[in-house]
Amino acid sequence: MRRSDENAEAIAYVAPLIGCDSISFYLLLGPSCAQPRPPLFRPAARSTRFAIPANGLRASGRRGYASEAGSEKSGSSFGLWALGLGALGAAGGAYLYLNGDSSPKGPFVPTKADYQKVYDAVARRLADETDYDDGSYGPVLVRLAWHASGTYDKETGTGGSNGATMRFAPESDHGANAGLKTARDFLEPIKAQFPWITYSDLWTLGGACAIQELGGPSIPWRPGREDRDVAACTPDGRLPDAAKDQRHIRDIFSRMGFDDREMVALIGAHALGRCHTDRSGFDGPWNFSPTVFTNEFFRLLAEEKWVQKKWNGPTQFTDKTTGTLMMLPTDMALVKDKGFKKHVERYAKDSDAFFKEFSDVFVKLLELGVPFKTDDRIVFKTSDSE
Repeated sequence: MRRSDENAEAIAYVAPLIGCDSISFYLLLGPSCAQPRPPLFRPAARSTRFAIPANGLRASGRRGYASEAGSEKSGSSFGLWALGLGALGAAGGAYLYLNGDSSPKGPFVPTKADYQKVYDAVARRLADETDYDDGSYGPVLVRLAWHASGTYDKETGTGGSNGATMRFAPESDHGANAGLKTARDFLEPIKAQFPWITYSDLWTLGGACAIQELGGPSIPWRPGREDRDVAACTPDGRLPDAAKDQRHIRDIFSRMGFDDREMVALIGAHALGRCHTDRSGFDGPWNFSPTVFTNEFFRLLAEEKWVQKKWNGPTQFTDKTTGTLMMLPTDMALVKDKGFKKHVERYAKDSDAFFKEFSDVFVKLLELGVPFKTDDRIVFKTSDSE
């Protein structure tokens, strides 16, 4: 095979790889390719998406291989392959430059707009996936964020949302975390779509998103959590036991640094979701709208007549009016204890007060023990905002 034929064959292979025809590739190589042009010169129309300055590419190609121009292999197929690869690199660099993504700028640093995209992706998935419980995965996302954060111990500085250690056994197998694999799996496609976000940030962002998308208050959120390995798993027993009384509530929540008012507000998360016999052993929703964030949990707790349910399961209570709702022993403790009851009654009468104080304490819960590098929080736009 003649050298010119070898060159033509190499050009025919390389040219399509950079989005041009053989003629344009001849022009790209310039003087370094002493090859006769085909007799009919018809410049191919360029795609606007990949339109790049020919002069810039030619200069780049020559600059990269100037020292080889007079070498023995300059006219060989090997030389053309090398030039082709150089052209590919130049084309890629030019494409990135023209699309606003030029030379590397170091590690990716997400902006507020990037986190809003994560929020939007979670919100879309919540809207699209309605085959869970009462039609929404939102309540279980709130529970995931709550339980991932509620392991914090202020005395030792361990636990909390910084770490996402529920990814590992034994923490994932703790009784209080039964069923939360559903929430973790729900967020996996979001993690795959935005691999730069930590699980710690994703789980808490998902909880904030769920509250807002289900009609609750705004949850100002900030990033900065780092994932940890299995060695950081917390011991069992740090989360509330629904079968206990008010002393247990104070023991658990005081360990995190909350006062009575904050404890009651946080338990107000029972506005969402329901219990399952195959997880906690308890069964039923707390109110008639378990996928809408309201103060109905407190109103029903304060105003409804509650009686112990007659069944083979653990002690729980049901409303005397319909017999379809549920309260846990820890819920009933809120109206038995004078320090707690005054806040229950206040929230039952004033939805705005509950929303405001729940937002404040939920933000505090999500941030326990996190060494943030910024004080700036993000207030996400909901899916129904303009």
